[in-house]
Amino acid sequence: MLVLNQGYEPLGLTSIRRGLALVISGRAETVATSHLTLHTPSAPYPVPSIVRLKRFVRRPHGRLALSRRNVLRRDRYTCQYCGKSNVELTLDHVIPKSRGGRTSWDNLVAACLRCNAKKGNRTPEEAGMRLLKPPRVPRYHEAIILEVPELPEPWRAYLVG
Repeated sequence: MLVLNQGYEPLGLTSIRRGLALVISGRAETVATSHLTLHTPSAPYPVPSIVRLKRFVRRPHGRLALSRRNVLRRDRYTCQYCGKSNVELTLDHVIPKSRGGRTSWDNLVAACLRCNAKKGNRTPEEAGMRLLKPPRVPRYHEAIILEVPELPEPWRAYLVG
């Protein structure tokens, strides 16, 4: 369930239980419902897909953790050199570690085994290869998108664009 701040900025994701608790307690309102219904002994409740908090809260400053899984998600499980997506992927340091390249969001990309071996211990320019897009740190709302395998349609208005 997507949680929005009072001004409709995305804050994060929460469980159905927590989201319903926010709505029932009056601390949040439902913006969009899902196709699910929670049946309780007293009444059925439509399960929200998006809730908006009634009070403004400061957005957490935390960044998305740098991990193999998150780099692959950011790159949409696609080799950033050849564009193949149905192959085994590794992580590649754009500027090799042996040349001072850091293990950071802006130096790691997803690469297929073939492209990673072809590039070797060189920069993409030296290997005659081009990146499909330059690596970068995901923005806050992009980090939320990376957490869900398939983005529900009602969320797109708040997370994409």
